[in-house]
Amino acid sequence: MRIKLVKLSMLLVLLQSRASFALDSYRYMHVSFNTIWYIFIGLMLVILFPFFLMAYLAWYYSGRKAAEKSRAEDDK
Repeated sequence: MRIKLVKLSMLLVLLQSRASFALDSYRYMHVSFNTIWYIFIGLMLVILFPFFLMAYLAWYYSGRKAAEKSRAEDDK
């Protein structure tokens, strides 16, 4: 009984191997040269977004600190 189960499992593994190799290929996706640019632009936005956010926050808080300093000087 155990040998039959092992043989059946090996058969299932061998039958599934072709389908698993096909999932790694671009066979099921429509890929063109434009797709590469879409991926590049998307990754570029994801990578550069924190830098833009950091620059904006530095600019925003630098103006805010200057306004607080001027208010503090006016209060004296």
